[in-house]
Amino acid sequence: MVTEPTKRALGEPRSQSNQRRGDERGQSPNTKFAIGLARAFGGAVIFSLPLMMTMEMWYLGSHISDFRLALFVVLNIPLLIALSHYIGFEDTFGFKDDLLDAFVAYGVAFVAASAALLLFGVIQPAMPLDHIVGKVAIQAVPGSIGAMLAQSEFGGEPKEKDRSKRYGDELFIMAVGALFLALNIAPTEEVVLIAQQMTDWHMLTLALASLLIMHAFVFSLEFTGQVSVPAGTPFWSVFLRFTISGYAIALMISLYVLWTFGRSDGLTLHQLIAAAVVLGFPAAVGAAAARLII
Repeated sequence: MVTEPTKRALGEPRSQSNQRRGDERGQSPNTKFAIGLARAFGGAVIFSLPLMMTMEMWYLGSHISDFRLALFVVLNIPLLIALSHYIGFEDTFGFKDDLLDAFVAYGVAFVAASAALLLFGVIQPAMPLDHIVGKVAIQAVPGSIGAMLAQSEFGGEPKEKDRSKRYGDELFIMAVGALFLALNIAPTEEVVLIAQQMTDWHMLTLALASLLIMHAFVFSLEFTGQVSVPAGTPFWSVFLRFTISGYAIALMISLYVLWTFGRSDGLTLHQLIAAAVVLGFPAAVGAAAARLII
């Protein structure tokens, strides 16, 4: 008997595969896709709602440079493609499917952001078109990530494909978790304010606390979804390969997000490092908790 994975490997069209699964579960492919879109819309709203109601994001939408906004949107597409490979709002069976779902997720988030900002009175017909597009486009980036994570957020059926757990995959998942939390905090003025109030000892202590929390959260407290480490693996190996690497990723993401949102402009090198350490704290927690999300 030819199994489902075998038929897909032999090149069975996605529509036929979805048709059979829909028939087996009492749902047509169109119904399943509509449910997936509704789930994605909910995920976009839940993830980006705090940012939709943040004054700094409204300002950024009108004043962010075209280059930074374009780069933010463009870099989001490969992230969405990779997320679609791991977990999305519907099953996918190849790069084309993942690419399509990436654009669908951004489109859903764009609609959700437009509706919410219009409802809040943040965008109005009399505004310049570039301001409206900027406000919606920047909000749609975090919203699209929420749309892709909708399946895990709303308890949808797990995707049928195997999720690889190679080292690079684990680092990617930590990066998504770091971005997940950092995006909600980076636009606020409090990040820079806290950084300005900190001494060098505060910075060092916060960095060490971030590392301690990451390692304890992921490897010591036995949370569901934690990284699987073979028995007998030395502490230093796990700490170096996952905790240190994960924290480095959290810091790099923090620096990029601070630059994108203009929070690094005018800062000295010392102030920039301090701001990265401050934002790196929630980013590190997000990276540690990533396996609970994805």
